[in-house]
Amino acid sequence: MKQHIHKFYLVLLIPIAFARCNNGNGSSSAAGDSANAAAADTGSVSAQKKVQYLSQPLVTHIYTADPSAHVFDGRIYIYPSHDTATGIPEDDLGSHFDMRDYHILSMDSIGGKVTDHGVALDIRDIPWAGRQLWAPDAAFANNTYYLYFPVKDKKDVFHIGVATSPKPEGPFTAEKGPIAGSYSIDPCVFKDDDGHFYLYFGGVWGGQLQRWNDNRYDSTKGNRKPDEPAILPRVARLSADMKRLAEPVREISIVGADGKPYLEKDNDKRFFEGSWMFKYNGKYYFTYSTGDTHRLVYATGTSPYGPFVWQGVILNPVEGWTTHHSIIPFGGKWWLFYHDTQLSGKTHLRNVKVTELKFNPDGSIQTITAQR
Repeated sequence: MKQHIHKFYLVLLIPIAFARCNNGNGSSSAAGDSANAAAADTGSVSAQKKVQYLSQPLVTHIYTADPSAHVFDGRIYIYPSHDTATGIPEDDLGSHFDMRDYHILSMDSIGGKVTDHGVALDIRDIPWAGRQLWAPDAAFANNTYYLYFPVKDKKDVFHIGVATSPKPEGPFTAEKGPIAGSYSIDPCVFKDDDGHFYLYFGGVWGGQLQRWNDNRYDSTKGNRKPDEPAILPRVARLSADMKRLAEPVREISIVGADGKPYLEKDNDKRFFEGSWMFKYNGKYYFTYSTGDTHRLVYATGTSPYGPFVWQGVILNPVEGWTTHHSIIPFGGKWWLFYHDTQLSGKTHLRNVKVTELKFNPDGSIQTITAQR
């Protein structure tokens, strides 16, 4: 696959000191207000060196991550996580990602004013929720907007819930319980050309996918060994009411050009978390994060169920441990929404960004490097 490095449209020489983010509502221009730029502490990675960034944070008054972008009625709506500093110590299970509500962002154009619509859903208003309101997604059907979210139940097990609203920005009202048969994290809802919706999900380590085999939960299951088959993402078609699974959850096969599935040690290609599905020129693109190698990659196939053949890298590693994204067409171009930690230098206090995504004539994606 051809490699392509985007021109740096915006170059930032990071100042030595930043103002701290607050958790209020409001709006921000795409470039942001330098007086409102945020950093969690003076030990920020970005504050210690000069870094050139391809794009700037969409908002700076709150920390945001895991952006799921959609176009509704000609306007871009972004459904991100809302990062907060709650003082939870960092660990490999992601306990420090202690998110407690969602703010929906929107804008009329790329580079235009970004509106924060305030709290769309609070964990206190989800009857079955325990803790950790992680990366969401959204869909529109039945004249209703649906917000899909992962959260741990009161037994500390992740499931996926759904909430509804008559407006894309919410507020959303959660169902009384999680979607039956759902588990793990990172829901992605994809609408195919025939009108069917599919729910993709899963994430290992803190996302608990390693504990689920044959759709059964086993709290004693740990991570796979290097020579064992890699853990696979999951998919199920949604029911017409968008609140139930219309079929049993199945695994999604991701293979190399030789047709062989990946092993856990193939961690520059195997699935870790952050599914996102889209269609381009009649082909299905299943995209995801490789986790501990910090890349966004993609695989292609001819069915929404796979199998998908690995193709290449979408986004090289950015600042921060996690990487998570969405991809949409808008205004005659394709756009990658992603996050990094430019504002804080802290892996659990992130900021969402957007940059153009380009395809080669053969359908391959031109790899993006988002910082220098």
